[in-house]
Amino acid sequence: MSRKIIHSAKYVSEKFEVGPGEVANRALVDIEFPNGHIGVKSFDVDLIDEQGNSIPLYETYFHHWFAVKYIVAKGKNMSDDPNDHTGGPVYKRNDGTCNGGILPLYWGLGSESRGTISNLPHPFAVELGNPANITEGWEERWLFSLMVIDTRGTKDRKSCTECRCDQFNLPENFYNVTPDIHGKPLSPEYKGGVFCCQNGFQCKLEEGFQAPRRKLALRYKITWVDWDQDHIPVRFYVLDSTDRVRTNGSETIHDCLAEYTIPENNINDPFHVQKANIPIEKGGYLIYGTAHMHTGVVNATLYGQDGRTLCTSTPRYGTGTKAGNEKGYVIEMSVCYPKEGSIKIKDGEIVTVESRYKNEFITGAMGHMYFYLADRLPHTT
Repeated sequence: MSRKIIHSAKYVSEKFEVGPGEVANRALVDIEFPNGHIGVKSFDVDLIDEQGNSIPLYETYFHHWFAVKYIVAKGKNMSDDPNDHTGGPVYKRNDGTCNGGILPLYWGLGSESRGTISNLPHPFAVELGNPANITEGWEERWLFSLMVIDTRGTKDRKSCTECRCDQFNLPENFYNVTPDIHGKPLSPEYKGGVFCCQNGFQCKLEEGFQAPRRKLALRYKITWVDWDQDHIPVRFYVLDSTDRVRTNGSETIHDCLAEYTIPENNINDPFHVQKANIPIEKGGYLIYGTAHMHTGVVNATLYGQDGRTLCTSTPRYGTGTKAGNEKGYVIEMSVCYPKEGSIKIKDGEIVTVESRYKNEFITGAMGHMYFYLADRLPHTT
């Protein structure tokens, strides 16, 4: 099988503005994306200023970005009228198991974005734009869901990056009027996480600190191939270590929380382990795996039902000051590329996702395992 021409393009999103201590937690809709029936090989993202310079994490913390697919009627833009839902959007989530609209992304990372490899090996790719899978008169579109926190001048930079509620100037009656992930009033026991990092929220600053507001953007690079029969499609899974799986008769119910709090130190154990046992309805050959985690992470591992290790993703922490090597921040998560055909998840197999952090007080911790499965290998039919 000959290798195909790989196309590559760089794009820059629309700009968004933040000031010292401010959170930007928002969606950028109808982003630029390659057209046609294609197979995406990689998707890499950086956070930049107006001059195109990468922003260091200690100035603006890159909490996460998610690329989300949806379909709309041709000629319609989501930004035209957000209250007009005729002709879309209809969201198309990944093949992961989380409930509702939780973790619907196809690609997405955070502070580790600049260093983590996203490339899929030949001949595997994420198939997009197949006319047979798109309703006549509709088309695929993409948006970025992002969260960044400007930590210039903050009283406690680390606590701001963890979205600790006591570090933010929260609105009056915050806990009474804010719904949690299940739509119920947020518990006063909620110490930190994305609900305390809503768009426009302000982390507390050192007295008298001033710095100009600035406009930022996402610069992203996509590589792809024109689709043909030589390429093998993969399915993308996001599994969450907080998924509280239960059954109701024959129905499997997933309850992903997306984030969790690690309580105050337990001096008897250096690690805090969070795990979930998750059935995979449709299995396949493991092609790629990695994890999205936060500062304090030790590793994340995906285990098979028999206890075999399918993939372990470990962090690399920065040691310097330049963007991409910021001291104390997670700047890369390792990637698993199993030998072709060596690891297969069976249909219905119960896998275990385990996220391991240092056993210290951490809010908004995430333990998301990403992996791609293929139904066949190049030498099979």
